[in-house]
Amino acid sequence: MTTVSWAGHRAGDAEVVRRSLAESERFSVIFDAYFAEIHRYVTQRLGPDSAEDVVAETFLTAFRKRARYDPSRASVRVWLYGIASNLIRRHHRTEVRTLRALGRHGPDPDFPGHEDEVSAQVSAESLRPDIATAVAELHQRDRDVLLLVALADLSHEEIAAALGIPYGTVGSRLNRARRKLRAALGDSNPMGSDHG
Repeated sequence: MTTVSWAGHRAGDAEVVRRSLAESERFSVIFDAYFAEIHRYVTQRLGPDSAEDVVAETFLTAFRKRARYDPSRASVRVWLYGIASNLIRRHHRTEVRTLRALGRHGPDPDFPGHEDEVSAQVSAESLRPDIATAVAELHQRDRDVLLLVALADLSHEEIAAALGIPYGTVGSRLNRARRKLRAALGDSNPMGSDHG
């Protein structure tokens, strides 16, 4: 196993969370730093209609549970992705419906875009219809791992921390998801490469 390198970790985030226990308004620094990124991820998974509520609930949950945040387990960024992923699971049917609709009709050309970098990323709104259908058929736990790699660009270590699963389980779930996607797509590689 490789050393954990919390990519995207901002120095001082853990201290901000700790200080927010005495001065709750300090938590706004975390909100300001990560809102756009978490919102983009949730929108890509659930679509814009459900994203606002899930993102608001993500930050509310983080605020309420900030006393339990453990910086030795994950960066604040990864912790937030874990909370968001758990909340997305509650919206499983919405995500599957969105993916299946994309599989039938393709992406919505009027879907509001974010900055230029987002348009280059893989997202539920930009998936080819055949990929969207295949992703919808994945088990939720495999889809979580696959989309944390594809949409959030988290490492295996970060995904393990975000989802609270062993490092080896991340690789197993990702491999299973890739295998199922390849089979559904006629043995082409949906991720572009086999590294993770």
